[in-house]
Amino acid sequence: MEKITYITALNFAIDTINEALDASGSVEWDEKARAAIDKLTALRDQTAKRNSAERKPTKAQQANEELKEVVLEALGLEPMTVTEVMAQDERLSALSNQKVSALVNALVRDGKALKIMDGRKSTFCRA
Repeated sequence: MEKITYITALNFAIDTINEALDASGSVEWDEKARAAIDKLTALRDQTAKRNSAERKPTKAQQANEELKEVVLEALGLEPMTVTEVMAQDERLSALSNQKVSALVNALVRDGKALKIMDGRKSTFCRA
């Protein structure tokens, strides 16, 4: 069985209510069903819009993209720890170790940096 998404579930509910509406003979039920369809349709559209890849990035996401460029400039070809990366640039040293670590790991996911595991210690360099 495939994983059901919120959009799929909402479409199923709307279609099921529409089918029941066609077979119904009750005026009161029909009014409630139409109101439910309106609400479910609005919820489906809102969910689809929220999940859309076309939305603008948030201010935090834009700031993180700029910081990732700073981290990339600070990274060298020699492996270095997050603490060593932070020491390379004044803007990075003002951030927390966790923030810089998250930025470096995002660069690893993007394929712009490499992560080298040495026991419990992780070092990073440009890809």
